[in-house]
Amino acid sequence: MKVVYNNCYGGFGLSEEAEKLYMKYSGKENLTWSDFLCIPRHDPILVRVVEELKDSSGICADLDIEEIPDGTPYIIDEYDGLERVVTSIDWIIP
Repeated sequence: MKVVYNNCYGGFGLSEEAEKLYMKYSGKENLTWSDFLCIPRHDPILVRVVEELKDSSGICADLDIEEIPDGTPYIIDEYDGLERVVTSIDWIIP
């Protein structure tokens, strides 16, 4: 499974070109900025768009893809916009 994340400070965001391409491939029109933020990061269309556009896929972002085993639970850990894909958590149990 491929997961999209932002690999720089600044925050996740799609470029205008990426938004248009996503709407074209998904058949959805008039998506808003907040709609794009709600797309699951493992969405196959989102992954396709980022793979195709590479460096021009993000706005103030460096979108990248991490591959993890299918069905693996994950979260996007973020600090000042820089993200990483986390697949295991070492819980602290008092």
